[in-house]
Amino acid sequence: MKALSLIFAVSVLLMSCSNDEEEKVVRAKEPKTLVQTVNGIYTEFYEDGKTVKITGELDSEERRHGKWTHYSKEGQEMGFTFYMHGLKHGHSLTKYPNGTPYYYGEYRNDTMVGEWKTYDKNGEVHTKDYGGLE
Repeated sequence: MKALSLIFAVSVLLMSCSNDEEEKVVRAKEPKTLVQTVNGIYTEFYEDGKTVKITGELDSEERRHGKWTHYSKEGQEMGFTFYMHGLKHGHSLTKYPNGTPYYYGEYRNDTMVGEWKTYDKNGEVHTKDYGGLE
């Protein structure tokens, strides 16, 4: 009878240990919060939960407003676009991974306007005029 009680006690102890281990594994797999909004500033993080991916201001209706900036996983600014109450409105710049410009232009009410410049990998500039600046 003592042997049976001992086996039961050891089994309970082992099961409780394995449950603790399972809880640790489950807790470790819980996703990190990769998006936060504090005082009207939206910030999205890369998978590490520390490196900023995108950040910008929100208006009172939580639409993009003001300058929004995109960063590489290494923390380098990769571009920006200005918004006005959720619509692209203002200058926009996107860069290649090495930091050189890829394209640059302006939006008005979510529409490309004026002269947009695109830079190929050799640094040559290609220009397209979308008009609409009158």
